[in-house]
Amino acid sequence: MVDLGKKSMKTVNLSFRLPYYTHWGENIVVCGSEPAIGSWNVKQGLLLSPSHEGEELVWGGRVAVPSGIEFEYSYYVVDDSRSVLRREAGGKHRIRVSGEVPDGEAVEVHDLWKTGSDGLLFRSAFKNVICHRSWSLDPETVQEAFQSNLVSDDSIVVHFKISCPRIEEGAHVYVIGSSDHLGQWKVLDGLKLRYAGESFWLADCVMKKSDLPIKYPFLFPHNYGPLHFLFYVCVSTYKYCQQGKEGDVSVEVGPNRELVADSASKSQPRYISLSDGIFREMPWRGAGFAIPMFSVRTEDDLGVGEFLDLKLLVDWAVESGFHLVQLLPVNDTSVHQMWWDSYPYSSLSVFALHPLYLRVQALSAKIPEEIKQEIFEAKERLDGKAVDYEATMASKLSIAKQIFSLEKDSILSSSSFLNFFAENEEWLKPYAAFCFLRDFFETSDHSQWGRFSHYSKEMLEKLVSKESVHYDIICFHYYIQFHLHQQLSEAATYARKKRVVLKGDLPIGVDRNSVDTWVYPNLFRMNTSTGAPPDYFDKNGQNWGFPTYNWEEMSKDNYAWWRSRLSQMAKYFTAYRIDHILGFFRIWELPEHATTGLVGKFRPSIPLSQEELEKEGIWDFNRLSCPYIRQEMLQEKFGALWPLVASKFLNEYQKNCYEFREDCNTEKKVVSKLKQCADELTKLESEDAIRRKLFDLLQNIVLIRDPEDPRQFYPRFNLEEASSFRDLDDHSKNVLKRLYYDYYFNRQESLWRQNALKTLPALLNSSDMMACGEDLGLIPSCVHPVMQELGLIGLRIQRMPSEPDLEFGIPSQYSYMTVCAPSCHDCSTMRAWWEEDEERRRQFYKTVIGSNDLPPSRCTPDIAHFILRQHIESPSMWAIFPLQDLLALKEKYTTRPATEETINDPTNPKHYWRFRSHVTMESLIEDKDLTGRIKNLVEGSGRSHTNAKDTGNVDENANAEAKAAAKQVANGQGKNTLVPQLNGVPAKATAVI
Repeated sequence: MVDLGKKSMKTVNLSFRLPYYTHWGENIVVCGSEPAIGSWNVKQGLLLSPSHEGEELVWGGRVAVPSGIEFEYSYYVVDDSRSVLRREAGGKHRIRVSGEVPDGEAVEVHDLWKTGSDGLLFRSAFKNVICHRSWSLDPETVQEAFQSNLVSDDSIVVHFKISCPRIEEGAHVYVIGSSDHLGQWKVLDGLKLRYAGESFWLADCVMKKSDLPIKYPFLFPHNYGPLHFLFYVCVSTYKYCQQGKEGDVSVEVGPNRELVADSASKSQPRYISLSDGIFREMPWRGAGFAIPMFSVRTEDDLGVGEFLDLKLLVDWAVESGFHLVQLLPVNDTSVHQMWWDSYPYSSLSVFALHPLYLRVQALSAKIPEEIKQEIFEAKERLDGKAVDYEATMASKLSIAKQIFSLEKDSILSSSSFLNFFAENEEWLKPYAAFCFLRDFFETSDHSQWGRFSHYSKEMLEKLVSKESVHYDIICFHYYIQFHLHQQLSEAATYARKKRVVLKGDLPIGVDRNSVDTWVYPNLFRMNTSTGAPPDYFDKNGQNWGFPTYNWEEMSKDNYAWWRSRLSQMAKYFTAYRIDHILGFFRIWELPEHATTGLVGKFRPSIPLSQEELEKEGIWDFNRLSCPYIRQEMLQEKFGALWPLVASKFLNEYQKNCYEFREDCNTEKKVVSKLKQCADELTKLESEDAIRRKLFDLLQNIVLIRDPEDPRQFYPRFNLEEASSFRDLDDHSKNVLKRLYYDYYFNRQESLWRQNALKTLPALLNSSDMMACGEDLGLIPSCVHPVMQELGLIGLRIQRMPSEPDLEFGIPSQYSYMTVCAPSCHDCSTMRAWWEEDEERRRQFYKTVIGSNDLPPSRCTPDIAHFILRQHIESPSMWAIFPLQDLLALKEKYTTRPATEETINDPTNPKHYWRFRSHVTMESLIEDKDLTGRIKNLVEGSGRSHTNAKDTGNVDENANAEAKAAAKQVANGQGKNTLVPQLNGVPAKATAVI
């Protein structure tokens, strides 16, 4: 930036011009690095004024700045108090005005609002992988506007600036248009732009207003006063184009841009900077496949997929035309040290990688023969139908410890290890200390660790000291993480070279007994639990057991924990899925003593106050917030067993009215008490059935009292299903139904929007990975607009449509900023779904496939092809298919029962995540028939696809308009074509001079 103290005394009158539609009560402020526009304090920024120019709403404002200035700035939508309602996504605007602009001249900057989607091509998935250039492009000029001077009184200097992130090697960029200065639509006579770095191309063009054709009289609402003036305007239409080194021309799609000049006024700026956004191309579309790391089967693995197996996944992706491989989380989950840890979303550490995915054969080039034999025997023993989590972990750690004991001195003193340690010690030391203490105390529950329960840096340094007797144990954990890092880095580098995106997964929570809750307890609400309200996945809701986040505390250091987490992830992945993105708007918070997910509340949320309820005639709060239990209910639920159940769990506080006893008045207490008296109670009914019925009684409430403020209440989800509600008088029912709807679907929207706009940008700005959000479930209306604003890609599963009036989603109508898929890891596969629900299968066959015939009972390859083709031909940016769904294209891969291919059952909190593909990746790579079928689908859809011979980007998007425009250019003609808005670029971009 220019030092203000050294600037010349010359000034220019800088005007901003931004076409942008706002809502009533919204204003726009420009704020940036210079004091004249607020020094990044939005309250002190320049407030713009609106005016109508034809059909556009344009915001403008003017400020005097020193000549030769360079600064950055952004636009903000604010309310009347200048509180930020929306902000631009992506990078900041930057302008550098040449010092040659005469003193006192008016300079006008024409900008476009930057949306999140505008910046997608600059994310690492595209920049470093799909569109990666093996060649470099050196800047020919600096990013400075107005390096040309005026030549006459009626001349103007127009500075053209365009971003071309997908330009080919040896190509040139031109502005062509209807005026002589722009070549009369002839490329070689057009204005050639120069490369200025960071994908920007620019050039100045000196024009005369008198040379521009007069088009029409224009009633112009002046930006700088209340009067309206009638001008005759001159219009030059133009577009940007690229000419390849072979002479082929690619003209941007969309309508012609317009350069508009006042033919008479002398007060209009004579220096115009046109920041025209991104070169408009047909939207890029790609495809990929998804499989959990543990589900991969190869000839080299030891009982489970391993990081180095990713190379084979990448090879198969290339053979099939895919640009992306998606995984589930790969962080260490070794909390219980048993098969419960197969749940990949319950992290022991959000930074450490899982030892499960270590290839022990790659630990050393000098493995003794006896250890090699042990590895061979383990491979034979663990080569089962499904993952044996405990046996695999035990074998790998046993083998790794033997190799570690042989080479620890050489590895721990190597430069590569020392570099790794220096870069990661902030999380690596606490992780190793935690693992040592977990094993020593035989529990991850750090509240049971005595004097080690409360973390401190002084204590940590003693635990990991080289003088400690257990230092070898600490170093073993360092050693494992070092090799995991090396192996995953090797696979990630391989994927980048093959132009395949590795997409990771960011879990919404961490285990309450984790390194992170030990080190940063202030960042978590440890007396709560995270889950989801009843939805498609589970009608009773879900309880994941994670503590909720203390967002207020996290904001104090600008979400440093999240930023570190994303930076670590970006070392390996170029894209990621945000698990349960709704949690960044609001989270379903349950009390820590809950085991189910029904009786929760959203956090943050605006509760129902006692005063609000009393004004509505609601006053019996104990009746509404305590379990409503009557004798006839007990008789109906438990039959002859009811007196025994009542004697064990309940007190009769008045005739025929019951309440839970103190030792069993929560779900966890019920579970514990039931185990104690199971022998007496389970003679006539199972323990599970009794537990469910007792839970039903606990959940038979209408309002949930806030444990931190007893005068605040939350309506129970689906309260109309509770008999406590049904037994109320009609007035109370009507009031509570109205307040229920208001709580869940109305009063929270602004709060949740603001919460997401505080938290999500911190994630997105922490790395340059491409971000996708899992937005399934009960979706507040604010979610999709915020995701669109931030450039977040959503998820669409056909059988879980986001439109409430549809039974099945319509892939051809999906929006561009989405990932589409026929299934995902949280539901049954395409084959299993087809076979498990006859009624929905018939409905799908009739409404989607369009046949009144009886559908086949099995998902045949033809059915699979139809469903996959629907998705791959959709407008979605990405079509990502579970590997199991792709294998359904061939009969030979469908012999396994479809139900065995399911990865997760969300209704079972103790589900064993152990699905393992029955086909090795090597055999899939050799199956040219299958890869050919898949590649034909990808190529036929117009999606970008990889090429096995040249893994560069082969974009097969049919661009008829661009080809037609190229012919017109060759003939010296231009055509004003009309197409929908693409890539966030307004359908009409007009520059008024």
